[in-house]
Amino acid sequence: MSENRPPSVSRVVVGVSGSLGGATALGRAAYEARSRGAELWPVLAWEPPEGDVVSRRFPASAHMAEEWERLARERLIEALREVFGGTDTGLPGQALAVRGAPGPALVRTAGRAGDLLVIGAGRRGRLRRALWPSVSRHCLAHATCPVLAVPPSPLQADLASVHRRNIWRLRLNTRDLERELRSVPPEV
Repeated sequence: MSENRPPSVSRVVVGVSGSLGGATALGRAAYEARSRGAELWPVLAWEPPEGDVVSRRFPASAHMAEEWERLARERLIEALREVFGGTDTGLPGQALAVRGAPGPALVRTAGRAGDLLVIGAGRRGRLRRALWPSVSRHCLAHATCPVLAVPPSPLQADLASVHRRNIWRLRLNTRDLERELRSVPPEV
C-alpha cells in the first residue's frame, strides 16, 4: 500500500509584505511547513525609496539604508505578530529582511533544492498590472523550485468594498456583511 505523502521539502520560503494577502500566504506557508516537516522562512524584501541603483550610486544615502532595513525588520515582526500572535512561529526556520526587489529577492532566497516558495496571488486590475510589476508572476516565471500561489482571503474583497464605501461616505448595509461573514467557512 502506498502512502500519499507530500514530497520532501527542506524549507518553505514565504513572501511577507505586511498586507492582508501576505498574512494569508504566511498562514498557508506555516500549514505547509508543519505538514511537510519543513522549516518556515518568512521573507520581507525591501528597497530604498529611490531604488537600489540610485542608492548605491550616491554614498550619502548609504547611512539611511540602515534605517530602512530597521523599518523593514519592524514590518516583518509586525506581520509575524498578526499571524502568530508573536514572533515565534512554532516552527524551525528563520525570518529574513532581504534587500532587493520582492520577486528577485524571493527567487534568490528560495534557491535550494527541496524548497517550496509560497506567495500571495492578489487580485489585480488592469491598471495595477500595467503600472506595477507582479511579484507572483515573476516568481512563477523564474523560480527553480515549486511555487504555491495563495489566492486572497474571501473576506479581502469585502474589506476593500467597505473601505471604498467609507472613503466615499456611502451608507454601509451591515445585514449583507453579517450574512456573508456567517457563510465563510473557518480557515485551516
